[in-house]
Amino acid sequence: MKQKLFEKYNNPEKCPVRNIIDRIGDKWSVLILMLLEEESVLRFNEIHKYIGTISQKMLTVTLKSLEADGLVKRTVYPQIPPKVEYELTERGMSLLPHLHQLASWANTHMSEIMISRDIYEQQALKN
Repeated sequence: MKQKLFEKYNNPEKCPVRNIIDRIGDKWSVLILMLLEEESVLRFNEIHKYIGTISQKMLTVTLKSLEADGLVKRTVYPQIPPKVEYELTERGMSLLPHLHQLASWANTHMSEIMISRDIYEQQALKN
């Protein structure tokens, strides 16, 4: 094994690809980023209603992660009950063209991938 490749990919803290994909490659992050692109500013319950199938706990965890990475800005208004809004940061907006490219690629190749999966599963059953 080449030592440079080992060092480049083995440590997730030092590998930008692993580090970033680990953060945004979960089930919800990309969906939340694209939703905030469409709606600009949303409150927690609005995001929850739009997505529907995400638990409140997972939405909280995902939003905190996106905020920690500087992709989402959280604004708390001092009122009762508290009003909290979420919006994309410039860094978050700079990620969107790449997410759109990925979404386009997925839309183009999804049917082929599904066929490949079926063929793979059929061959696996034969073995």
